[in-house]
Amino acid sequence: MCGIVGLVGKKDAKVKDIVDGLKKLEYRGYDSAGIAFSQNGKIELVKTTGKIANLKEELDGRMEKDIKIGIAHTRWATHGGVTEFNAHPHTDCTGKIALVHNGIIENFQELRKELREKGHEFKSETDTEVIAHLVEEYYEGDLFEAVLKTIKRLDGAYAIGVMHTEERKIISVRKGSPLVVAYNDEYAFLASDVTPIIKYTKDVYFMNDNEIAILEPGNIVFYNINGERIEKSSTYIDWDEQAAEKGGYDHFMLKEINEQPEALKAAIAGRIKEGKPLLSELDDLNDFIANELKKIYIVACGTSYHAGLTFKYFMNRYSKIDIDIEVASEFRYMNPHVDENTLVLAISQSGETIDTLEGIRIAKEKGAKVITVSNVVGSTIPRESHGAIYMNTGPEIGVAATKTFTAQIAILYAVGAKIIELTQGLNEDIMDILKGIEKMPEIYREVLKLNEKTKELAREYMNYQHMMYIGRGFGYPTALEGALKLKEISYIHAAGFQAGELKHGPIALLDEQFPVFAIIPKDSLYEKMKSNLMESRARNANIIALTTKGNDEINQLTNEYIGVPETHEALYPLVMAPIIQMFAYNVAILRKLDPDKPRNLAKSVTVE
Repeated sequence: MCGIVGLVGKKDAKVKDIVDGLKKLEYRGYDSAGIAFSQNGKIELVKTTGKIANLKEELDGRMEKDIKIGIAHTRWATHGGVTEFNAHPHTDCTGKIALVHNGIIENFQELRKELREKGHEFKSETDTEVIAHLVEEYYEGDLFEAVLKTIKRLDGAYAIGVMHTEERKIISVRKGSPLVVAYNDEYAFLASDVTPIIKYTKDVYFMNDNEIAILEPGNIVFYNINGERIEKSSTYIDWDEQAAEKGGYDHFMLKEINEQPEALKAAIAGRIKEGKPLLSELDDLNDFIANELKKIYIVACGTSYHAGLTFKYFMNRYSKIDIDIEVASEFRYMNPHVDENTLVLAISQSGETIDTLEGIRIAKEKGAKVITVSNVVGSTIPRESHGAIYMNTGPEIGVAATKTFTAQIAILYAVGAKIIELTQGLNEDIMDILKGIEKMPEIYREVLKLNEKTKELAREYMNYQHMMYIGRGFGYPTALEGALKLKEISYIHAAGFQAGELKHGPIALLDEQFPVFAIIPKDSLYEKMKSNLMESRARNANIIALTTKGNDEINQLTNEYIGVPETHEALYPLVMAPIIQMFAYNVAILRKLDPDKPRNLAKSVTVE
C-alpha cells in the first residue's frame, strides 16, 4: 500500500501544497517519498528514502516554488529495496513522462524483458517503472491514448497518475487500488484517499475499477477502459481533515479491520490464481523443498505465532512433512532440533522482532534454510533470510494486529500449498481452499456488516473481569487470538484454551462471573465442541458462540451467538478473525480506552 497525490491548475500552486497533501497519506507508507513537477518544459524529480520529512529537507528552498502541475508518492516497498532509485515517481527514457503508482503489476517481469529488448533502459528494480516505459512506447502526442493502450497490457492492481511535460493534464486510472479525484474552479486533484483533497473541496469522485480520468485545470472527464466517455456523480465528504486521515473511522484499528478485503486481495495478488500457488519468491528454494526438505519449524511471537499455529494445523492435515512451532523467545534458548534439511518459517509483521531475529540466526548456524513472512521490505529479518514474502498490506498503525493477521494466514496457506505441490502434488481439497481464499475479500464484506452485533455483545460483556476463549482444531488458534485481542486493548483478563482441556483444569474457573467465548463452526469437531459447551453451561458460565450462519440449534447451548458464512473448515480462522477483532475493539471503546495505543505495548518489539 502506497500513497499518491497529484495536482494540475490554471494558476500557480506551490510545491509545498503537494508535499503537504502527501504528508496526509504517510500512514500508507513511509519507506521513501518523491515528487515530480514540470518546469520550463522539463520534469524536475526529487526523491529520498525515509519519511516525507526527508523529502521536505531535500527540497529545501524549492518548497515555495510556483508550479502548475505535479505528482508525488510515499512508498511502502513491495518490489525492490528501499532506495532512491526505487522511490517514485518513475520516469521514461526521454525524461518527459513521470508516473506514480499504488498496487502490484503481476506481469512486470515479462514486460520489462520485452521493453529492454526494444532498447528501454531501467533505473530501478520496481514493477512500476515498466508502466512509465510502456506509456513512452505508445506515446504519439496524446497521453490519454498512450495510457489507454498501456493499461491493456497490465495484469494486477493499480492506481496510477501520469503526467507529460508537453500536456497540462494528469491521466489517472484505477483497477483494484483506491483512487479519488476532485476539482474546483482552479485545480483538479487526485489522491489515494480524500485526506489531501478536502482542504480544497469536499465534493469528490471515487473512481471504480477500469475507469480512467483526464484531470485538467478546473475540470475532470471520465472514461471507461474502452475509451468511451462516462458520467459519474460526486460524493460529499462531511469529515474534517483529522477524521479523514482515518478514513472517517474513529480509530486506526477500526479502519484497519475494515481494510481487510483490500489488504487480503493485495496479499495474494500474483501468489494464488485459480486455486494454484504461484509464489515466485520461493523459486530459489524449489529444489531444496522438492528434494531435501524433511522438517518445517515455525518461529514467531504474539499474533504472528497464532497465524503460524493455524498454518501448522493446515500442514498437519494436508502434508506429510514433519512440522513444529515455537514462540521465538523460547526457540532461541532451547537448542532447537533443526539442520540442513529444515525449513524455518519466520513470521514477523515488522521484520524487526528481536527474538525472531535471534532465532533465525541460530537456525542458520545449524544449516537450516529460512523463509520470512513480513510486512516491511528491507527490514532485518527478511534481509537475513534465504527468502522473503511480503504481505503488501500497507502499514498497520494500530498496535493490535488485524489486517496483517489475516494476510499472514492467507500467505502461509499459499506457502503450504506450494510446498505440498513440490513434495507430493496438489489435490482438489487444497485447490478448493486456495479458491476460497481468492473469494475471501467478498466474504469479508459480508462479515464486516456484523459489527453492530459485536457492539451488542460488547455492551453485555464489557464489565466482566475475565473471559475464556475455547476452540478445537482450526478453532484453537482463533481462540488464542481472540483472547489476545481482548486482553491487549480492553485490559480484561482473557485466556484461550483447547476446549478438550477444560476438564484438565480450566473448567475450575468457570462460574456466572467467568463467561466463555466459544469458536464453534459446523466443522468436523462440532459435536465435540457441543459437549464442551454443555460442560461450561453446567457451571453457570454465560456463553458467546461464534459459529456458522444458520446453525440455529446453538441457541439451546448459548446465551448469544454470531453466525458467519459457511466455508471450508480450514478457512474458518480467516472468516472469523474480523469478528473477534470487532468484539475486542467495541469492548475497549465502551470501557473508554484507546485501542490504537494500549498501555505498555509497542508495535514493534525490538528489545528482549
